[in-house]
Amino acid sequence: MKYFLKIGAYIWHPLLMPLLGTLIYFIITPRYFDIEIIKAKVIAIAILSLFIPIVTYFLLKNLRMVNSIKLEQVWERKIPLMLQSLLILAITKLVFDPYISPELYFFFVGILFSTLSTLLMVFFKIKISLHQMGIAGLTLFVIALSVHFQVNMLLWIALFLFANGWVASSRLYTKSHTQLELILGFFFGVIPQLLVLNSWL
Repeated sequence: MKYFLKIGAYIWHPLLMPLLGTLIYFIITPRYFDIEIIKAKVIAIAILSLFIPIVTYFLLKNLRMVNSIKLEQVWERKIPLMLQSLLILAITKLVFDPYISPELYFFFVGILFSTLSTLLMVFFKIKISLHQMGIAGLTLFVIALSVHFQVNMLLWIALFLFANGWVASSRLYTKSHTQLELILGFFFGVIPQLLVLNSWL
């Protein structure tokens, strides 16, 4: 059981959530997109939201600006969150057009708001669960897609609801976060996505 709980933090890592949300969108959207365009968008998201942050982490670790990939100390989160904010902003400006794919555009606007809000909390020395924030925001996005496109996504939704509990249990089991930090992470993930729903739903 302990291995099951620990692996949840890796399967549902917050860096994977933007890419996963993008893939789900292209899988279920009834709109036509050329396959080459889809590949280009997915590769761009993978580079900007996943590979660059990973490379940056190793750079920061070598410079002793972070101690581990878990970013357990609040002060360790400042530079990674600043970088992530800039990368998400770049995605909204360069990758997605609000008129062509408004769902994905505003999904990333919501992620940007979540990231900036979490960064703000760092300056007040408040630690937020990034894992819980990521999976919670993605869950709401999937629910909204189901309603928007009138597609039965009950299995997806059930999976992500289960993942929310899995992530929370994992973070508590490893003592990475307190219950309050998980609750804050949930709301920091959900509320920005709720705020942008009126723009595309």
